[in-house]
Amino acid sequence: MVLEELIENCKKNDVKAQGELYKLYSGKLYSICLKYSKDADEAQDNLQDAFITIFKSIEQFQYRGSFEGWIKRITVNTVLQKYRKERVFEIINEQQIEQEEEVEVDESQLSLKFLLEIIQALPDRYRLVFNLYVLDGYSHQEIATMLEITEGTSKSNLARARMILKTKIEEYYKRAANN
Repeated sequence: MVLEELIENCKKNDVKAQGELYKLYSGKLYSICLKYSKDADEAQDNLQDAFITIFKSIEQFQYRGSFEGWIKRITVNTVLQKYRKERVFEIINEQQIEQEEEVEVDESQLSLKFLLEIIQALPDRYRLVFNLYVLDGYSHQEIATMLEITEGTSKSNLARARMILKTKIEEYYKRAANN
């Protein structure tokens, strides 16, 4: 089935078309959910919530831009909305922001699995800002708008995320050197 036909059938609440669309995009959207979630179970819940939102909103898709980009945006927004409701962010004063320190990482020694694990272990507020800024390339201003926080809070949460990750990577290197 051609994507346009699949989308049109989903707009008619065709369950078979919805299943096909799920099969087609669930892997890509799951990886997005995994990036923003604490663990695989939470990522799966977020994926289901995202697809519910996609199917409820698919009528609004007007074929401007890519469909994949549209559903990825819905997925990110669905996950972020959950955290906005939980108010996981620590509002801080701009003067509290410490200077960001660059972390030197030899990526050849770190597995993707390890990096994903330590990012997922970050507190929600740090993980979300880190992923949006570092992995997805959003500015602090965009993050502040998306998460309903100040730019200073975004900067602070990023700096703290980096400090935690730096500590975990340094611990990993020390363990590797001792073995």
